[in-house]
Amino acid sequence: MNILGISAFYHDSAAALIQDGEIVSAAQEERFTRKKHDPGFPAEAIKYCLKTGGLSLNQLDAIVFYDKPLLKFERLLETYYQNAPAGVQSFITAMPVWLKEKFFLKRLIKEEFNKIEKTDFKKIKLLFTEHHLSHAASAFYPSPFEDAAVLTIDGVGEWATASIAYGSGKDMKILKELRFPHSVGLLYSAFTYYLGFKVNSGEYKLMGLAPYGNPEGEDTQRYIKTIKDRLVSIREDGSIFLNQEYFNYATGLTMVKEKAWAQLFGFPQRKPESELEQKHCDLGYAIQTVTEEIVLKMAKEAKRLTGSKNLCMAGGVALNCVANGKLLKEKIFEGFYIQPAAGDAGGALGAALAAAHLSYGLPRDRTQYAKMDDMQGSYLGPEYTSQDIELMARKYKAKFIHFEKFDDLAQRTAGLIAEGNVIGWCQGRMEWGPRSLGNRSILGDPRNEEMQMKLNLKIKYRESFRPFAPVVLAQDAASYFDLEGHSPYMLLVAPVHPDRRKPLPPTYHQMPMKEKLYHLRSDIPSVTHLDFSARIQTAHKETNPRLTGLLEAFKSQTGYGVLVNTSFNVRGEPIVNTPEDAYKCLMRTEMDYLVVGDYLFAKSDQPEWAEKVDWKQQYGLD
Repeated sequence: MNILGISAFYHDSAAALIQDGEIVSAAQEERFTRKKHDPGFPAEAIKYCLKTGGLSLNQLDAIVFYDKPLLKFERLLETYYQNAPAGVQSFITAMPVWLKEKFFLKRLIKEEFNKIEKTDFKKIKLLFTEHHLSHAASAFYPSPFEDAAVLTIDGVGEWATASIAYGSGKDMKILKELRFPHSVGLLYSAFTYYLGFKVNSGEYKLMGLAPYGNPEGEDTQRYIKTIKDRLVSIREDGSIFLNQEYFNYATGLTMVKEKAWAQLFGFPQRKPESELEQKHCDLGYAIQTVTEEIVLKMAKEAKRLTGSKNLCMAGGVALNCVANGKLLKEKIFEGFYIQPAAGDAGGALGAALAAAHLSYGLPRDRTQYAKMDDMQGSYLGPEYTSQDIELMARKYKAKFIHFEKFDDLAQRTAGLIAEGNVIGWCQGRMEWGPRSLGNRSILGDPRNEEMQMKLNLKIKYRESFRPFAPVVLAQDAASYFDLEGHSPYMLLVAPVHPDRRKPLPPTYHQMPMKEKLYHLRSDIPSVTHLDFSARIQTAHKETNPRLTGLLEAFKSQTGYGVLVNTSFNVRGEPIVNTPEDAYKCLMRTEMDYLVVGDYLFAKSDQPEWAEKVDWKQQYGLD
């Protein structure tokens, strides 16, 4: 049975293919079009998935869309009706799009598929799943658990903004929902917006900014109290009530009512790219703390409702790895699993899995429980051959060294990293989800005190405060971090091991932000954040033998089985996909070397780069 899932027309469009219950391929459209968070119809991702499955469109049994647009339309109409005459301008702006495209979505989807290939929709079922069911299915069905509570938290689907489900075997049922306009995701995005970052992408920045706040500071504590007293009421079951007097997302064109927030917090909305001050950091810490409290309460309610010893998570808020780390530490559940593509892109995979198991009654494969999960390390995207690499090199007259043995390549690359070089590492199948997991990664030496600054300012061209993650050999993780179990998808934050920390001065929290940033905090400073935390990826030989081989080579030379791992792109650009994308990124930045497959490219050996397009204008700010 062949089932294709798609997500589209909001942000992070994607496609995923399931064959006889097995996940064959999945990819986001942005990786092909090079438009970050591309919301368009995922034609290129669909073509890729069909190619990997050896299928034409007419060999599919079903195509499944990740939400129900008519329910979304119902929510839109009801919201405007209840708030009239407020929101007239927003209503006028939204209606033409809905009436032209989304209200007739079924017809639009069929037209788009026919552009790829003439498709017989009399034989192929076109199905629609609810948004939160898609999220829940994406987390539970690939998980290693026979039964689990499933917690989904995001901005909003059709009506639901958070949900608790219970999965057992092939069956799953949603038990409880929180409904729009009361939303943890929208609350967090409102602060993302107010602190000058872009909604639906800048939430990562807010999470990275929060540790710069002073936990014991008077302003920080006042902000937390203000948030709880004026903006959000938190109940014991984790449900929340947002005071709509302060928010504008339901009927307006912005997230918040700026003047009201300025009165609440004592300063105006921060302008994008302006200087970050301590008050911004303290407010970031405050909303992160409140969010963690809500997530913990929701998890406890999921435990109470289901009685399961396992928890699966999805939805955009499940990408908040700091909250995930706190949840893991609470030990509410014995087993804990997060879908690596927890955001809307993952809905494509969940839609296909929901159809396979709930609509068609396909049993789950019991053999999957011998594995970590059914995601194959999340390496579900395209891969490229030696011929592809050599053709790219010929196109750009690029110079390279070809290695016959991977061990030789790993030792050479490890040595270059140990010397302080920054390496672009492009191997095998591209990752599924927002994290680079060692196949489309930029790698560096975590011992190097200058590495964070170099990567941010000379490679990524982004704000200096943003942290970098470590990738560590799974068997060595406990010697570097206070982490129980594994974190293969970089979705958990845990403390750096106490034995590796450097003491902080008594005046640390009074230091200016930049002094805090460059204060030496551990023997792996480039992956140790302000609060001694790290967003960890554990590397496993079963899913990525090349990455673990490189880590072992680095360990043999330095004694450290850990590297800096960040996404292979520049600011505002989607993660690279092809060898050509990787080479362009090498030449546009101050990266030192590129390794694609078995080929090593030294930046210093390459011909002069004569690109006419200003890539910074091409991609814009993230």
